[in-house]
Amino acid sequence: MTHSTVLSGKVALVTGSSRGIGFTLAAGLAGAGATVVINGNNADRVEAAKSKLAEQFGQDRIHAAAFNVTSEHDVVAGLAGIEANVGPLHILVNNAGIQHRSSLLDLELADWNRVVDTNLTGAFLVGREAARHMTKRQRGKIINICSIQADLARPTIAPYVAAKGGLRNLTRSMTAEWAASGLQINGIAPGYIHTEMTQSLVDDEAFNKWILARTPANRWGRVEDIVGPALWLASEGADFVNGQTIFVDGGMSVVV
Repeated sequence: MTHSTVLSGKVALVTGSSRGIGFTLAAGLAGAGATVVINGNNADRVEAAKSKLAEQFGQDRIHAAAFNVTSEHDVVAGLAGIEANVGPLHILVNNAGIQHRSSLLDLELADWNRVVDTNLTGAFLVGREAARHMTKRQRGKIINICSIQADLARPTIAPYVAAKGGLRNLTRSMTAEWAASGLQINGIAPGYIHTEMTQSLVDDEAFNKWILARTPANRWGRVEDIVGPALWLASEGADFVNGQTIFVDGGMSVVV
């Protein structure tokens, strides 16, 4: 990964960044010069991710804040701690998310609530708290990690589809209210990305064949494919980009 100083002096929080896409985004932001705060529910996993990145970027540039994005109390305390102990937050990446597979007819309300709370309500809570600090300073970047499922649906993932569609429109609502205060709020909608969470789908021969045939780029996305768009949206180069959701999906969403 190419290192630069385009985000030097900026403080960035990436939720759900102890592994997977979030960890790679945190590394990308740090590689661009940002001071990065790792977040997740599991304190041990967060500390392990922090240590791994600190070895590469330095102890002073990588911090940890383990809190539950679905708890208003934890979010308020977590953001206050970052502001007080790390510095004014310039960049928020709302990445925390979970998946649950079930047909709609068999879906339990508790599972619906768990997915929507994490993927959508969590982004609202963290985004609102970050914006309370950012609007006072008249600057800030919020990047909501949506999904190709913000536009397309598949069977058995209804809560995820609903949450990601809601997150795309939450991005627009945040823009409508906060852009005049100097904030830029945008979304990134990854397509099918090869991660630990999707390994079983990659290993499914029929599904893998369908993905390759359905994607004009003829491959799964890599977590690194999301870093470039995130760095651009986090930088001054995107200061007049607001309310947009950029699809990083190898062309899947534009073909039939």
